[in-house]
Amino acid sequence: MKCIEVFENKYGREPDAMSFCPYRICPLGAHVDHQLGKINGFAIDKGIHIAYGAKRNGIIEMRSVNFPKRAQFHVRDIPDSRVGDWADYLRGAALLLAEKYPLRTGLCGVIEGTLPIGGLSSSAAVTIAFMAALCKVNNITLEPMELILTAKAVENNYVGVSSGKLDQSCEVLCKKDHLLYLDTKDDSYELIPSSPNMKPYKIAVFFSGLEHSLVSSKYNLRVDECKAAAYGLMAFSGMDYGKFETVRLRDVPKAVFNQYGNKLPEVWRKRAENFFSETERAERGAEAWRKGNIEDYGKLITQSGYSSINSYESGSEELKGLYEIITKQDGVYGGRFSGAGFKGCCMALIDPSFAESIEKNVAEEYKKRFPKLADKYSFYLCESADGVKF
Repeated sequence: MKCIEVFENKYGREPDAMSFCPYRICPLGAHVDHQLGKINGFAIDKGIHIAYGAKRNGIIEMRSVNFPKRAQFHVRDIPDSRVGDWADYLRGAALLLAEKYPLRTGLCGVIEGTLPIGGLSSSAAVTIAFMAALCKVNNITLEPMELILTAKAVENNYVGVSSGKLDQSCEVLCKKDHLLYLDTKDDSYELIPSSPNMKPYKIAVFFSGLEHSLVSSKYNLRVDECKAAAYGLMAFSGMDYGKFETVRLRDVPKAVFNQYGNKLPEVWRKRAENFFSETERAERGAEAWRKGNIEDYGKLITQSGYSSINSYESGSEELKGLYEIITKQDGVYGGRFSGAGFKGCCMALIDPSFAESIEKNVAEEYKKRFPKLADKYSFYLCESADGVKF
């Protein structure tokens, strides 16, 4: 791997160990985890690798094969606010770990992502892979939920993204050939095995060629719009409510939305509509997966993509175009945006026997429609995978 080669060239020795965290996809439950909804997810067999060695002087020195700037800081002298570069996830992880555990040993390491950035939770994967390495050299053991919540706090409190726990949960809890069905309100979850009667499937990832940052996208605005919808519904219905920052759409019964939804401003109504319909799709999807009905499951994914465009109003023109192209292909059970949907990539569950034609046809149509991105577009065929080994 390139990260090993760079490490050996820089430090003149082999790395002590490798850390790996998979990327994730969320076929159902998009945009609802920050409102405490229910989600479906997979980890995939691509992700973030870190080749690393211990530094006994407490210095953390990290490089990335994807970004030019080196990150360097001491475990007992970490900036308490973000700098504004890719290494903020590392600083935030180290800072939050240091609040709970004594950090004495640092790291030298090289980070490598195996897929382009955008839509697969690469930021969460970097955070978790780095935390795994830093905990290893400091003899710290984290339980899965502690790891999930700490990584989420890095995004929320240090980097400034109002995300839920979908990304981290998938990357920690998932199991190969199982669907993760998670309730983000109480963290209860089920790993539903692929039925022996299910038709074969693989996970296709279509990278649009556009990279993105959730910090600079409309992600946080969408979160606030969802909370505003919840606040409005509570007020119209006479429900008790507290501070705005604690309100979530999960606190509102669907019957309340059905009765008072038309009183909301249209934008807020659409955000609530996406939440309630997407939560129902996640519930129905879990049942379809349990029965081994991948055709019905795929239809729900495509409906989810439609809701992301029309109710959640996310998606660049390139991603909307890619979604339209993918969902017309023979052999695609269902597809949608992956991640926040403002740039990045699309995912689909496909029949493996159609993989070659899907790859060829989607590439031709997408590049014809968006010729400026022809050299940046890419396709990847993936399998489901276990979550991070910690």
